[in-house]
Amino acid sequence: MIHLKRTNARIAIVFIGLVLTLAVIGYFYTPYDPVDGDFMEKFQEPSLQHWFGTDNFGRDVLSRIMAGAGVSVAVSLGTVIFAMIAGTSIGVLAGYMGNWTDRIISVLLESLMAFPGLLLALGIMTVIGPSKGGVVLALGLAYTPSVARIARGTVYGLRQRDFVIASQAMGHSGLWTVFRHILPNCVAPLIIFSTSLFGSALLSESALSFLGLGVPPPAPTWGGMLADSRNSMDQAIWLALFPGAMISFSLLGINMLGDAVRDILDPRMQGVAK
Repeated sequence: MIHLKRTNARIAIVFIGLVLTLAVIGYFYTPYDPVDGDFMEKFQEPSLQHWFGTDNFGRDVLSRIMAGAGVSVAVSLGTVIFAMIAGTSIGVLAGYMGNWTDRIISVLLESLMAFPGLLLALGIMTVIGPSKGGVVLALGLAYTPSVARIARGTVYGLRQRDFVIASQAMGHSGLWTVFRHILPNCVAPLIIFSTSLFGSALLSESALSFLGLGVPPPAPTWGGMLADSRNSMDQAIWLALFPGAMISFSLLGINMLGDAVRDILDPRMQGVAK
């Protein structure tokens, strides 16, 4: 459990709690329809009626941010789950088996990691087309090599430990040894990495939506809202200000959460409050 005496943990909980609250509420309720607008109310400034103003189609910006929060959280979470499962499986296989299996997998991972994750995701999205499932698949495949590399390095250092050798000497199968002795010792580094991966996935999803290759309209996304605001910056600055602020706050909260988790799981940081 995250120690609430740490300043970074408290700030992370506030920011992430805000995003999750918006995502949950936005799934069931929004003040206005986030898709259909009223042209008679376009470019309305923030007011008591429209807290975050309206866009060029008369759609309520707050409602679109609330709906977009659910999209961002769902896509980012799906990406992390996909990458963690696939990457951990590949990394454990390479690290435990060693020899030619490790060499082949390592070459493939290094080849994929030669491409920036977002660039690789862009290539995949260009082929399969924009969709929510496509974004999860593209980003998941893009981040799988990074997860696999961490898992492979951790397992490689564990397989010569006494408890692993003892398990093998007792006649336990490789699958039993991996699930009983190796995977539990991989949890800490993978959890720490998953927090930063969540932030990267959220930022990449916003970037793909900004470029028109993310979740297709009319579904609201924070990146798509930023893209739509480009032609209206001179008369409606709030169209870029509010979705940009949500992306920034989310990334700040996720990064601080990652720091707090690292401090807690790292034995060298025990007893140190921040």
